[in-house]
Amino acid sequence: MSTATIDSKKGMARDVIATPVVWKFAVLYSVIAALAAAMMLSITAGATTRFQLSTPNDAFQIPLFEVPARPVGLALAAVLIAMAALALWSTANRRTLGAWFPVTFGLLFILGFLLFAGAGTGRMIALTTLIAGALALSVPLIFGAMCGLVGERSGIVNIAIEGQLLMGAFAAAIGATVTGNPFVGLITAAIGGGLVGALLVFFAVKYWVDQIIIGVVLNVLVVGLTGFFYSTVLTENASVLNHPDRLPVWSIPGLSAIPVIGPVLFSQTILVYLMYVIVAGLTVFVFRSRWGLRMRAVGEHPKAADTVGINVNRTRVINTIFAGMIAGLGGAFFTVGTGLAFGKEMTAGLGYIALAAMILGNWNPLGALAAALLFGFSRNLANMLSVIGTPVPSEILLMLPYVVTIFAVAGFVGKVRPPASENIPYIKQ
Repeated sequence: MSTATIDSKKGMARDVIATPVVWKFAVLYSVIAALAAAMMLSITAGATTRFQLSTPNDAFQIPLFEVPARPVGLALAAVLIAMAALALWSTANRRTLGAWFPVTFGLLFILGFLLFAGAGTGRMIALTTLIAGALALSVPLIFGAMCGLVGERSGIVNIAIEGQLLMGAFAAAIGATVTGNPFVGLITAAIGGGLVGALLVFFAVKYWVDQIIIGVVLNVLVVGLTGFFYSTVLTENASVLNHPDRLPVWSIPGLSAIPVIGPVLFSQTILVYLMYVIVAGLTVFVFRSRWGLRMRAVGEHPKAADTVGINVNRTRVINTIFAGMIAGLGGAFFTVGTGLAFGKEMTAGLGYIALAAMILGNWNPLGALAAALLFGFSRNLANMLSVIGTPVPSEILLMLPYVVTIFAVAGFVGKVRPPASENIPYIKQ
């Protein structure tokens, strides 16, 4: 054996030894599996859980079915325990499990939790309604996460997502009410969010203000302005300025009649269909287009981008305003998307949750989409639990988005790296 080969193998051995073993995910799987087993053991013998999959408009009906909660739940718990053991083994042997593992583990745990929550209550768990409601509650989070992704990939930290959502809701309500057309509300919502984005990037690029500070200030400014106009103008002239119509629901013929997924995905408002387009478009264009390459170059290494002829600050300005318009559309969900009048601080901090979804998704459109759907599902599941009368306190699920947010920001979700040049003003030499 040659000296070079021996040195190479020694170097590989040193690299393996130097790589730390990360146990946190395996331990988390083990804790969740143990929790699932404890829940299933607490189910009363003979209790059943009732599920409904079909809606009246489906092409064919799937009959309501009852599941023996305890034996099925224990089987699911056994599978989860086996998967947790696999995670421990793979960690100890430095093996990597694919993305299928956490997805499958999470779906099995959710199914088991639904069995536990509905066992013996006599109430029906409408799975289609549960999923459809989760998607609806995720809409503003997805728009907000896409906004943050575009801005931060360009090097601009966007803490002002909350203000952009709120301004979008405010502008949509006024635009739709004044014109009597909810589609105009979508346009005014995008303009409102874009204006907040323009303010953010103006101070960040022109005056080199710290982007986190200006984002927080803009959130406070928008809350104050919208609250003032709501109290002094909208309340006194509600029928003229704050009575928006709801966007109509468009059902895609044929597709909307497919059981389970049809009512969820293909019987929605234009706002949800726009969300599909934006997520799919960003998934492609961020990583496979000239625009996306320039945007990522500006966020990672602006000096190198400048040397090849890219106008760094102009790229940041355009992309941040575009990102604000995306968030503004998300804000329209609160008013024209649901047919509700504008209310003070009606976004209720969802802009910060959207920011956490973006981080949890590692600045990737599909990852941010999955994180936002997780948050939306937990909120809707909490609402459903309060209806079916389960012993599980709904407050626990209402806390879930914020607990996940803390873990995401603390880095528990794994190693995530933001764009290298975010929050760093670019000064052309």
